[in-house]
Amino acid sequence: MICFAQKEYVFPLGSVTPSCHASTVLPLADGSVLAAWFGGRYEKHSSVEIYTSIRAGNRQWSAPTCVSENDAVPHWNPVLHLRRDGTILLYYKYGYEVEDWITKYVTSADGGLTWSAPRELVPGDRSGGRGPVKNKCLQTKSGLLIAPASTEQNDLWLPFMDLSYDDGITWQKTPLMERAKYKGANVHLIQPTLWEDSAGGIHCFMRSDKGAVYRSDSADGGYTWKKPGRTRIPNNNSGLDCCTDHKNRLWLVYNPVKENWGVRYPLTLACLNEDGKDLRDMLVLEPGPGEFSYPAIVYSDNALHITYTHKRKQIVYWKINLEE
Repeated sequence: MICFAQKEYVFPLGSVTPSCHASTVLPLADGSVLAAWFGGRYEKHSSVEIYTSIRAGNRQWSAPTCVSENDAVPHWNPVLHLRRDGTILLYYKYGYEVEDWITKYVTSADGGLTWSAPRELVPGDRSGGRGPVKNKCLQTKSGLLIAPASTEQNDLWLPFMDLSYDDGITWQKTPLMERAKYKGANVHLIQPTLWEDSAGGIHCFMRSDKGAVYRSDSADGGYTWKKPGRTRIPNNNSGLDCCTDHKNRLWLVYNPVKENWGVRYPLTLACLNEDGKDLRDMLVLEPGPGEFSYPAIVYSDNALHITYTHKRKQIVYWKINLEE
């Protein structure tokens, strides 16, 4: 199923910022690959900005470039999206505390070489951030763009979806998902990752504080969602991401650790059926020890493109070619 896998570092150790985290990846039609992440002295520090780098055809990553404000306000969780007109959108969170996040974005019309000035995604919204919170948006077969979102305000960790009918510029917020319970306790759920099956059903996996991935499903194209349910997939209250390939297989990158706030290793690539079941671990990307976390995965041209945090010091990129 996997015929070739290659691992690279996006930048040399110590060459950009003391700390980095929360990468996002986007393969482009010309064969280049764009990555983004946040970096600074440490997460939440006022020095943290959003950086990008491009992997061109010569397999060399460009020197990282800061594309955010550089205004002594912490930046978080960039997410890349390619619009159908070829414009690249880069969303990110902005604010001192998670509860106070707003979402901003920059755009590029030249494949990530240059970027616009930042703009607020939903002007005036102070609900803790709109649009994608960590993982990429899903462009459905109907053309609707769904951003997997969540809130972390007032000890309320719950997902919602943001819907865009103009390919990522304006957004309509869905209601928060119904709260799940496990052994009588509320389940905290954030950072959904989305996929669409061959019949048009929309599904998501979510990070939880109860030792397992949770799941919800939508039968109406992402407008309404079922009460989240517990899966057998372990989760350490850390980020995960998934995508589907041309054979409707579902690929998941995650830490297979059952403990809440458990260690963030190993980091593993798994394959599931399009219904999200029959999980099979295919490749251990990082056996550990150390932090290997917050993966991003995208499928394009019979290859998986993966980035993640490597010990909070570097961003790793994998290209994994699949058998035809």
